[in-house]
Amino acid sequence: MNASRLQWASSSPALSTGLETSSSCSKLGFVNFRGGGGGCGDSLKTKKGLFVIKAMDVEGSRTVNLNGHAGDSDKNGSLLSSIGNSTNIQWHQCSVKKEDRENMLKQKGCVIWITGLSGSGKSTVACALSGILYRRGKLAYVLDGDNVRHGLNRDLGFKAEDRAENIRRIGEVAKLFADAGVICIASLISPYRRDRDACRALLPAGEFIEVFMDIPLHVCEARDPKGLYKLARAGKIKGFTGIDDPYESPLNCEIALRHTGGECASPCEMAEEVISYLEEKGFLQA
Repeated sequence: MNASRLQWASSSPALSTGLETSSSCSKLGFVNFRGGGGGCGDSLKTKKGLFVIKAMDVEGSRTVNLNGHAGDSDKNGSLLSSIGNSTNIQWHQCSVKKEDRENMLKQKGCVIWITGLSGSGKSTVACALSGILYRRGKLAYVLDGDNVRHGLNRDLGFKAEDRAENIRRIGEVAKLFADAGVICIASLISPYRRDRDACRALLPAGEFIEVFMDIPLHVCEARDPKGLYKLARAGKIKGFTGIDDPYESPLNCEIALRHTGGECASPCEMAEEVISYLEEKGFLQA
C-alpha cells in the first residue's frame, strides 16, 4: 500500500504513534494507525481532547488540516474535525463568500481591537469611530467589553482564566463580523499580550488592527469615570488592572493613540487617526 506520512500532534502519549493514510483514501480524510486493518472503513478513535492532523495529498500540492476549517476538501471529500469537546463536526462552505459580502457593502471586513487601561477612553473612541464610519455609509459594529458581559459573557468573572475566556469569545465573535464584511470595533481592556495575540491569530494577516490607548495611569485614575480606581485603592476591588494586576502594553500595535504635552486629543480626533489608517490600507472600499 502506498502511504503518505501524517504529522501528528497530541497531548496524549498514547496517540503519538506514526500514522499512515493510503493514497486511495487520503482525499477522503480516512486515517489508519500503523499496524491497523488498513481499510478505508477503519475508524480513528481517540481520547477526549484536541488533536491536530495534517496530511499531504499524494501529489504534495496541498495540506489538509482536520482541525478547524482552514483546509479544503474536494467535492466528494468529507473532513471531520475534533475541536475541544466538539467531535465529528465539519465546516460547511456556502456559495456566498466573504468577497461577495464585501463587494455588496463596498468595504473590507476587519477587526479594530482597542486596548488600554480602564478610563483611557476606549469605549468613547470606539463609539466616535463607529459614528464616523456610519456617516460615511460604512457598516461597523462595536463589541464593548462591558456590553458583552451583559449577555454572552455574563457567566464570567474577573479571575485570570475568566478574563482569558472573555477575550477568546469576543475574538471569535469579532472574527465572524469580519467574515461578514463588517468593520468590527472591539473595545476592552484585554490586559495580556498572549490573549490579544491569540485573537490576532484568528484572522488573516492585516485584518487585525490593534489600537493602543497609550494614556498614563495617573490620567486614567484622575478621570475614574466609573469610580473603580477609588474602590481598588481602598481594597474593595481585587485584581484591578493597573493597580494590583498588570497591563501588558502592545509591542507592535498598528496604531498608538497617545497623551502628549499634558493634553489629550479629542475622541473624534483619535478616531480620525484610525480612519486614516483604514483609508490607507484600503478597508473603506471593496
